[in-house]
Amino acid sequence: MQGLTKAEVEERINKGLVNTDVQIKTKTIGQIISGHTFTMFNFVIAILAICVAMVNSFKNMTFAGVAVWNLILGVFQEIKAKRIIDKLSLLTNPKSVVIRDGKEQNVALGEIVLDDIILLQNGNQIPADCIVCEGECQVNEGLITGESEPVLKKQGDELLSGSFIVSGRTFAKVIHIGMDNYVNKITSQAKYIKKPNSQILNSINTIIKYISICLIPLGILLFLQQYNIAGSIREAVIGTVAGIIGMIPSGLVLLTTIVMSVSVIRLSKYNTLVQEMACVEMLARVDVLCLDKTGTITEGSMKVDDVHILTDDYDDFGCIMHNFCKVIGDNNPTFCAVNEKFKDIKCNDYSVKEIIPFSSARKYSGVVFDEFGKVIMGAPEFVLGNTYDEELKFKVDEYSAKGKRVVVVCINDKAVAMIVIGDIIRKEAKETLEFFEEQGVIIKIISGDNPVTVSKVAEDAGLKNADKWMNATELKSDEEIYEAVKEYTVFGRVTPEQKYKIIKALKEQGHTVGMTGDGANDVMALKESDCSIAMQSGSDAARNASQLILLDSNFASMPKIVAEGRRTINNVERSAVLYLSKTIYSIILCLIFIFISLAYPFQPIQFTLIGALSIGIPSFILGLQPNKNLVRGNFLVNVLKKAVPGGIMVVLNIVAGIILANILNLSSEHISTMCTILMAVASMIILLDVCRPVNLLRGIMILCFAVCFIIALNYMEGIFGISILKIEIYTFIAACGLISYSVYTCISLLVDYFFARNMSNDFYLN
Repeated sequence: MQGLTKAEVEERINKGLVNTDVQIKTKTIGQIISGHTFTMFNFVIAILAICVAMVNSFKNMTFAGVAVWNLILGVFQEIKAKRIIDKLSLLTNPKSVVIRDGKEQNVALGEIVLDDIILLQNGNQIPADCIVCEGECQVNEGLITGESEPVLKKQGDELLSGSFIVSGRTFAKVIHIGMDNYVNKITSQAKYIKKPNSQILNSINTIIKYISICLIPLGILLFLQQYNIAGSIREAVIGTVAGIIGMIPSGLVLLTTIVMSVSVIRLSKYNTLVQEMACVEMLARVDVLCLDKTGTITEGSMKVDDVHILTDDYDDFGCIMHNFCKVIGDNNPTFCAVNEKFKDIKCNDYSVKEIIPFSSARKYSGVVFDEFGKVIMGAPEFVLGNTYDEELKFKVDEYSAKGKRVVVVCINDKAVAMIVIGDIIRKEAKETLEFFEEQGVIIKIISGDNPVTVSKVAEDAGLKNADKWMNATELKSDEEIYEAVKEYTVFGRVTPEQKYKIIKALKEQGHTVGMTGDGANDVMALKESDCSIAMQSGSDAARNASQLILLDSNFASMPKIVAEGRRTINNVERSAVLYLSKTIYSIILCLIFIFISLAYPFQPIQFTLIGALSIGIPSFILGLQPNKNLVRGNFLVNVLKKAVPGGIMVVLNIVAGIILANILNLSSEHISTMCTILMAVASMIILLDVCRPVNLLRGIMILCFAVCFIIALNYMEGIFGISILKIEIYTFIAACGLISYSVYTCISLLVDYFFARNMSNDFYLN
């Protein structure tokens, strides 16, 4: 085989006829930094910080630190994930052997040119679409079509890029390059960027969006009102920024980023790479999980389940098979299973007269030994021919119906043994499937293999309703697929397009869908799913298209990921109540002080003090605690149900304080101090409710909040704008604190009643 000459290769390179590496790239570091920097949240914080700086009140700029930390942590985590992904792709980047100028040369995938002659043999992945020129081979196209059965390829047959050579040796001519390759046409579906379907992130973004819209008119009105009262631009700016900064749940964005980042780090200990932080939440919300048989339920390899001896003529059958496997040395799944069964038998080596290599045409391989004659192993109908009797055929069919593969061993044309081979079910598969069943997650098996075989394997693994299977070749329309996903559990002979449509149909029926995959044929479905999980042992395309990568290709990690997702959702939800309570009472107070002729009683530094002690620090402690409770309800509804009572309670406290201040004719400094303490007392009540049940850690946290606030009042009054109050004012504050708890309880009951009556069941329970 001569192949292309050096001059022909250079000519094709000059014409651009090169197999350009088109694998999906991760974001550049510049894109990552840009994506985290230019956000609405950062823009608003920056504008407010500039306003405060312009009036030389630098101590009131501390709120900007939240935005800085949020940016640093988000960028750091995404760059870390990018580097791991890039490293994985580099390690799996294959080399190919091409024939040029009559010699074999090793070249990278991106250096192959059109019309190159490639040498392909056992274990090689086909780098570009080719046509067989010489020889024949068996090809596993599982990563492309989902069909795991090897396919025989002879001279003139096409070899699809991305598939693997199982056995044989062949020379093939490259007919497609770059994006014209079959595998790249499929994986191009993974190039679009799907917005994360995260309730937490969507809810936070929605809150920030509407608050941002309100900020401009409220800010302008509050500034004008404060300027008319104070007559000073500086005081008006400080009061306006204090009012606005309280509306923005800035710490909630940082908290969510940190909690999800911690989840990413924790999951890395379980050999799980998180490419998109929000997917941890999504997996915890998944109610339908679509799995492939290979790599999830099974290990992707096979084992001998049973050996039926059909004659007593050969007592040393084990030794015969040991020598047979040692001589043949094939690597297809069937042979590997048989070899694993007999390889450790201790016996003498036999003399080999002839080797008959495996051929897909004849479906068997054989060895002629001097001691025993001809030993053949293969498919019964091919090995036995006319001697394939009804009794043996019945036994073979019985095993085939159970999803097993059967080969027969003949010695000198006489059937000696029947070897039953089955998929190796992962030892943890049953426990994992039971976990999801207990959590109310519906499992669907989607495979390119025979549906009967897949059904039996799923049944052996303990999957509920595994007997409800469907041959996808019978599904001719989208409507049929839509109805089928309601009824059937197992789908076999599924094409890549059908996988995508199955996921889409499930989502249209209101499900949150998770999908596992390992091949290029899974890419479209992975992208469409709400949470996509790839095996590290699969293709680059599947990994790049997925949000989670199981680096050890072990499905048993899934319950740990779900548990981590629950911790994230439940803890962020708990902490979000603190932040949104502040947002609610800040908006209401802003509206109140726009319409009354009083100076806004707070400075930004006072909001920072209360926010840090009653919201910021506690929310991070709560956010990182264990929490395995089931995720229930809609995130935003759950948060608002608890945040609204707290916000209203704070407003009532401040209004009561303002009324008392007018009666007693207090100075602006005293009003500010009293309102700050009233807000702190109400915030402690909210924190106490959020911390239920109160354990030792939470109790210490609440106590520390009270102690730190008292220290700030007595020893840092200059920093926080605090003044000494009369004893009767402190008595009034204490009375408000006692009354506030009862008020908070009553408002909570009313809010629960409101949501129960006015929210539709679908939204309320989603």
